[in-house]
Amino acid sequence: MATFISALVFLLAVMGGTSPAASQSSAPTEPMCYDWGESSEGAVSVVEGEVGWLSCPLFSHPSVYNYTSTQSAGHNLFWYRLPEGHDLEQPITYSSRLSKDRERLFLQPAAAADTGQYICMLRNKSSCSKIAIRLKVLRPDDVVKCALPVAVAPIEDLIPLQEGKTLDCPDLQDATKMSESAPKVQWYFVAHPVCHWYPFWDSDREQKGNSLQVHLMMEQYQGLYYCRVQYQRRNQTLNFTRSINVTAILPLSLPKEPSIMNPTHDQIFTVKTGTEVRLVCRGQLPFVLDKPWREIWWTVDGKTLDKLPDRFTQINRVVRDHFRDLTIENILVIQDFQSKDLKREFYCSVKNERGFDTRRAQLEEEVSLPTVELGCGLGVTLLLMLILFVVYHVFWLELLLLYRSWFGTDERHTDDKEFDVYISYARNSEEEQFVLLTLRRVLENELGYSVCIFDRDSLPGGTITDETLSFVARSRRLLVVVSPGYASQGSQALLELKAGIDTMALAGHLRVILVQYKPVRRKGWVRELRRARVALALVRWQGDKSRELSSRFWKRLRVELPVRRVSSRGEDEEESSKEVALMRLHSQNSTNSQTGLISNTVKDPQKVLNSAA
Repeated sequence: MATFISALVFLLAVMGGTSPAASQSSAPTEPMCYDWGESSEGAVSVVEGEVGWLSCPLFSHPSVYNYTSTQSAGHNLFWYRLPEGHDLEQPITYSSRLSKDRERLFLQPAAAADTGQYICMLRNKSSCSKIAIRLKVLRPDDVVKCALPVAVAPIEDLIPLQEGKTLDCPDLQDATKMSESAPKVQWYFVAHPVCHWYPFWDSDREQKGNSLQVHLMMEQYQGLYYCRVQYQRRNQTLNFTRSINVTAILPLSLPKEPSIMNPTHDQIFTVKTGTEVRLVCRGQLPFVLDKPWREIWWTVDGKTLDKLPDRFTQINRVVRDHFRDLTIENILVIQDFQSKDLKREFYCSVKNERGFDTRRAQLEEEVSLPTVELGCGLGVTLLLMLILFVVYHVFWLELLLLYRSWFGTDERHTDDKEFDVYISYARNSEEEQFVLLTLRRVLENELGYSVCIFDRDSLPGGTITDETLSFVARSRRLLVVVSPGYASQGSQALLELKAGIDTMALAGHLRVILVQYKPVRRKGWVRELRRARVALALVRWQGDKSRELSSRFWKRLRVELPVRRVSSRGEDEEESSKEVALMRLHSQNSTNSQTGLISNTVKDPQKVLNSAA
């Protein structure tokens, strides 16, 4: 646009107008020359040894002022050069290497000494105008990419996937005008960044004449394509190199209408007054080849943000670039959100050449929770949980016994067992004294359990094996007193242990309790004890610390024993009388079993119990 305005002002100056800057020539007969300074289009670069040219910026807009019209108006174009480090302009001496063609100054080829500022001057007898342009001659080592030095920026070209296109080397027509024969073009390809010399392509890409034909565009064909143009002029081979940056885009047959991905139709933004609120809009904007412009924006009550207070701003960022189809996120930032903003209408919109889409953002005020009360309640809850955890960790046995006493089931009402506990121990040892004087006494006298001890309760003359199996089967618990002398092979204790484990495994109506009277090394245990120890809990006797009934030993043992409820005196006497009657009936049946004279007259045991009572 700036160049267009400059050209327009220059045209007015040629027609007799004025200009903001002018310099007077030294000769009084020469017209005043208007100096437009240095061109805003930037410096022109060319590689040393290659062909290059300068176009006079005065003719940048031919629709306003072109070379043909200046010639018809009697204007002539002159080129001057201001070398590096010099203050005076020097006229250019034309030669086979430096030549002028219309509005261009050709360097065929360019040399390192050509670097400097060049001035093109257009004048006639009554008017004069000039403008400067800078030339940079680069060494090949400074610009080499893939062994091909290119000073000119690459041209962008887009090819849809699965489609084809023909690539022509830039500035080839200029070489055709300067060449004495048909120019030749050689193509090269660079990707990641491997150089591929011709023929680098397959059936999808091939060179036809001076053009590169892409029959089927693939993703891996993206990259820089170099073309080197060679031509003959005055028995001299000249060349220059150009590049094309090829990018793949999605096929044009796909839908190209934009759409809003977020917010969804049922999405609600939760906001809080007095804070910064961010509303995120995410839109998909396909690329349209002919008109690639696209836009995503927010409106508040139908107004764009440039018409709203400064507390409404937006942030744009590209989330995804998929072959030029962009997913863009636009974030509306509202500083110090106010309650009146809840009544506003927030719309996010997307648009490209193919369509338009918009969606409203639904807002909902966040419910403020009583943080202080909630924190206090949570703290109290955590404290109570900690206290309960400590209480349970310290008094779990007492709590378990209390629960059993309230809600536990008395097994005497659910089975037909005769004994609560059968005690198995090593005979003729210290453990025997512990069983008879301590364990039996507390269980029977203090805790009220019915205890069976083989040596005490078995009838004389019976078979040890049968009696042992009978006692174990009629007991609810088998209490095994484990000690170093327990369960020697072939002993009575081993028989009792095997009977208890087999009964527990087969019938499931018997539980085995291990009481460790003295420490025993595991390698000294028999196989039955090792098997039982894995499956059962072990209650340890700790000497004098365990003698009191309130000690941990007796509490732990009571947890494993059947539940005993507290009953009245009359109920205790009735239960005692029934147990005595059952003991008598058992003794009578055992005696009859041994002699082989089992009486058939006792059909109903309940009658015996009632008569005994």
